[in-house]
Amino acid sequence: MGITEVQCRSILTRASGYLREVCSHSLNPYTGCGFGRSACGVGCYVRHNTWLTKGRDWGAFVDVKTNAPEIYLKTCEAEQRWAHRRGRPFSVFFSSSTEPWQPLEKKYRITRQLLAAMQVHPPDELILQTHSTAMLDDLSIVAELSRRCRLRVHVSIEGDTERLPGLPPPPASVTGRIELLRQLSSAGIFAVACLSPLYPMKRPESFFEQLAEVGVDAVVIDHFIEGDGTAEGSRTLKTELPGSMAAMDSESTHLGYRDRIAAIAQSYLPVGISASGFAGHYSKS
Repeated sequence: MGITEVQCRSILTRASGYLREVCSHSLNPYTGCGFGRSACGVGCYVRHNTWLTKGRDWGAFVDVKTNAPEIYLKTCEAEQRWAHRRGRPFSVFFSSSTEPWQPLEKKYRITRQLLAAMQVHPPDELILQTHSTAMLDDLSIVAELSRRCRLRVHVSIEGDTERLPGLPPPPASVTGRIELLRQLSSAGIFAVACLSPLYPMKRPESFFEQLAEVGVDAVVIDHFIEGDGTAEGSRTLKTELPGSMAAMDSESTHLGYRDRIAAIAQSYLPVGISASGFAGHYSKS
């Protein structure tokens, strides 16, 4: 792993493309990801972003934005005004192209420092996205922020399958991520389970019933088709993920599978689909 400490010029990126519907800004405390060679890294759309990778292998590098909290405080008021002039809330997606609680966070605490900076000047809305149970280290800070802005936590939990054939293990177990959702809910934090990208499921009814029992507020379901930034999932089709999914269930690689799983989920919880779901729009049967 190549680790580089960098000074960033900006930390709030005005949303475009897929994220335009979701938020006004994205924020990434790191470039690259220490989980890039785990299961979530295989299908990660960011691995195909040559502007970010600069020719480096995904999972082989992390750039640490050491001055990110300072830059946030310097620029957040101007970016909030920019959003408000366009008639929308200052809504921050944290993070869109890295894991905020990746292994290096235990050393550098850039995410924790950014959350502290947000207590000084909160966004109108904050969406925290994680694969990692390490978020529990900062549960008290997240809970405090949830009282200062509209906050929800998205926990990526692709389904009830711990590991797909031929792929590396995930950053955290399904059981551990369900426990994270339970603790978030117990702390009064709006907790969302994000099945993104949706894996083949063994017992979807039992899975969604369990999520409802631990206090999950909503579910987002996003297939790699439409969900990787291309209409037909062409980025993901270059990876091992579709083949591993098909080995378990050949139907799971088709977009209709998403809709069938969503219909089951709606019997238990409010459900959002793709970008609309990430933006906080849910429906329930």
